[in-house]
Amino acid sequence: MKTITLPDELQLQQQSVQIFDYHSSQEVAKQQIILNQNTFSFLMEGTKEVIFDNSSVSIDHSAFLMMKSGHCLMTEKLSEKNHYKSVLLFFTNDILLKFLRKIELSTTQSVEYHPVYSFSYDEFIRRFVDSLLDITHLSKNTQHQILEVKLEEILLYLAEIYGTDFLYSLTLKHNDSPQKFIRTVERNQLSKLSLSELAFLCNMSISTFKRTFEKHYAESPMKWFQNKRLEHAHYLLNQGQKNSSEIYEEAGYENLSSFIQTYKSKYGMTPKQHHKN
Repeated sequence: MKTITLPDELQLQQQSVQIFDYHSSQEVAKQQIILNQNTFSFLMEGTKEVIFDNSSVSIDHSAFLMMKSGHCLMTEKLSEKNHYKSVLLFFTNDILLKFLRKIELSTTQSVEYHPVYSFSYDEFIRRFVDSLLDITHLSKNTQHQILEVKLEEILLYLAEIYGTDFLYSLTLKHNDSPQKFIRTVERNQLSKLSLSELAFLCNMSISTFKRTFEKHYAESPMKWFQNKRLEHAHYLLNQGQKNSSEIYEEAGYENLSSFIQTYKSKYGMTPKQHHKN
């Protein structure tokens, strides 16, 4: 799958704050996206899921996202009207730091790292998005000047409602390779992400990802992930509330037969036999 770099491939002018009115009639699944700027995605129609190294968020048109620059996997599904629409507001780290200095917020506060935040719409936000669309009809020079003010407006409003943790989190640098690698693997141990998708989230080639994995975990990715999924299935069966046909997908397996076979190979009995015990 081709990797898309945003906002570069939208053919926008290189500005510190940029807007793009995005429409689509095609669904995409786990599209590899490189965000070169932080991004607000004001979803208007359809549903959206994004997966980052340690976070995944799904929303419908009742919510919108703020995403930190970096690598992510993006899924977009159409509305009942077979349409997808999102207003994208891109902004650089430099303009964010300029804003933080202006309002005298220190960026040294210790907060948990999150590369994506989900917020609910209210009437203020809906009017704000409408105003962004109005700005797209103005000249490029005027757009640029107004958009800097509009960015401050939305950041101040969200900080008033939700506090400032999301602002601090945007400024954190979490590109340390060992930590990012382990965070990505541990967070996605029960997901259905392929090795190529995990490698992309780590900003690695597949071969580098495999070598790094074996260095940290002393076994192949395939074997490690299989054991983690089987251990999770074993735990669920021990709870006695679900049978194998109910948990194989939750354990990360595409079909029931492969789950039964690998489970028996590890534990010496089928999930059904385990469940009866």
